[in-house]
Amino acid sequence: MSRQVALVTGSSRGIGLASALALAREGFAVAVNGPADDSELHAALEQVRSEAVAVFAAPFDVSDLSAHDRVLGEIEAALGPLTTLVNNAGVGVMQRGDPLEVSEDSYDRCLTVNTKAMFFLTQAFARRLLARNRDPGLFHSVVNVTSSNAVAVAEPRSEYCVSKAAAAMASKAWAVRLGRENIAVYDVQPGLVATDMTASVIAHYEERAKAGLTLFPRVGQPEDMAGIIVSLAAGKLPYTTGQAISADAGLLVPRY
Repeated sequence: MSRQVALVTGSSRGIGLASALALAREGFAVAVNGPADDSELHAALEQVRSEAVAVFAAPFDVSDLSAHDRVLGEIEAALGPLTTLVNNAGVGVMQRGDPLEVSEDSYDRCLTVNTKAMFFLTQAFARRLLARNRDPGLFHSVVNVTSSNAVAVAEPRSEYCVSKAAAAMASKAWAVRLGRENIAVYDVQPGLVATDMTASVIAHYEERAKAGLTLFPRVGQPEDMAGIIVSLAAGKLPYTTGQAISADAGLLVPRY
């Protein structure tokens, strides 16, 4: 039986876990991902399994490009042909601070995980889809999770911003290439969202949101992002591709 099958990278917590759960509730079979040594991966797997869908653990490091095709094959052997890739895995900076002090290690880490891994996992996913006959009744898509920092600079995290801006362009490039194959590509750009990555600064941004930094006076939650991601993955925005979705409560709306 044909069904929607999704791989959500970085889905052991945060936006990725919320998205895996939302996709499961939508009826998707879901591959849950985290690094092989991720202590939270098993708990995440059980949460998704509790939604009574087919679920598969896919422990691998997205930055290991040599693992991509092998893992996609394992997922398909367990769940069936993939229809959906959610590129959510990402890292922040090694140390917030002045761009004059950014280390090469931190820069390379951001670009490797946030941009290069996303680009080549999309490539491996797309090659699989194009090599077989696809069920025309199923929606096929790539949903990339970048950041509002693809557009707006956060000076203490400059290398992160660079990586997300590059990822946003990669999303457009893949939308152009895969459009003629009837595969949609989207770029979800979260703003101020309460996750482990933002835990050290989210209280400060909560205050700024209430003071008017965002049009809705609150920070976002992973479930907010998941609602957007599942709508895109389920094809609920028909005749769209290549869009950057500003999931930021109006943070970047020009005003004075």
